[in-house]
Amino acid sequence: MATANRVASKRSSGSPVTRRRRGEPRRLLLEAAQELFALQGFSNTSTREIADCAGVSEPLLFRWFGSKVGLFREAVVVPFIEFVEGFNARWQSGFSPELDDEAITRQFLGDLFDLFRNNRALVVMLWAGDTQNGSELAESGVFDEINKEMRVLANMRAAEATRRRGKRTPRDELATRTTIAMVAGMAIFGEAFYGKRRPSRRAIVDGLTQATLHGHLHRRH
Repeated sequence: MATANRVASKRSSGSPVTRRRRGEPRRLLLEAAQELFALQGFSNTSTREIADCAGVSEPLLFRWFGSKVGLFREAVVVPFIEFVEGFNARWQSGFSPELDDEAITRQFLGDLFDLFRNNRALVVMLWAGDTQNGSELAESGVFDEINKEMRVLANMRAAEATRRRGKRTPRDELATRTTIAMVAGMAIFGEAFYGKRRPSRRAIVDGLTQATLHGHLHRRH
């Protein structure tokens, strides 16, 4: 509760009281949920805390989302689903002719990096997934939704690998998950990992792109 109060105080400090626009309470609930789920995890965050943090009544939370699981799915899981489905649609329709393999890879990794940076609760969920076995969250099927989108990404990567190498390998799915894990880590690690001078987004995405396409020992000429 103390964490929720601090977050709510940070959100409200210095802000004048104004009439909320249509849809504003829903947006505030989603933002508060993302923040608190990232800080405290799913089990340790209550709907009352989220409502208080958002400055919205708890009954309105249930009216919008039905349950804490429903709110978690909308705030944390749906952004990832939309990202994968959007990228898959662009891939299926064909990218702009002037984009080469490196440009497409850089765009994908950069967008994924931004998604994880803005949705740290998703990374927390992926890392803590094994501890959620048998929980309300696991029983809801959100992990199955995440895995479904992972397979979509793996199929895209496998198709690209087949195009380049002329064959598909059994390791394509593992390679896809390895890449996603690498991007997630780079997105949320802070000073303890990078030191006091965190690299720029451009430098990180460039490193991820070169590692993905050519391997860490590749030397650019």
